[in-house]
Amino acid sequence: MTVRATTTGTAGDNPAPAPSAANRRLPPIAEVAVGSVVLMLTGGVYLAAHLPGHPPLGPAEGLVIGGGALSLADLAMLSRIRPFSWPTFFLVARWALLAYGVIAGMLEYVFVFDHTRGATLVVLTVALAVFAIDVPTILAFTVARYQETTPPPTRVHNGWL
Repeated sequence: MTVRATTTGTAGDNPAPAPSAANRRLPPIAEVAVGSVVLMLTGGVYLAAHLPGHPPLGPAEGLVIGGGALSLADLAMLSRIRPFSWPTFFLVARWALLAYGVIAGMLEYVFVFDHTRGATLVVLTVALAVFAIDVPTILAFTVARYQETTPPPTRVHNGWL
């Protein structure tokens, strides 16, 4: 036997339920960040392959600028998502930034220890900085996108709102 729910009243009385966190359509944050990481790593590997000599900077600069532009577009898209589980996002992002900041710092140390200087070091440093932002963004977004969003609770302290 099939039971059908019936409603009375106007269509505005029973709004459609919000889609679950797993079914929401969100901008391609992780995909764009991966594209940025690919450009950054390609530029970094290109430069590192030419070390300790003086590599041509043009291709690497173009790749790093393209990756940086994708990262900025990604952060702009991310900032416009409503509703979103921002507490979860920042919890994951904070620890991931710490971890990838340490990784980027160790790689920077290796480049300085190997006597990489001048414009080559600047391009590699910028690539590492964007890398250290992109990967935590991917991790934090991937976790937070599946969290249910609820309005924050009203704080009540000693009976006062």
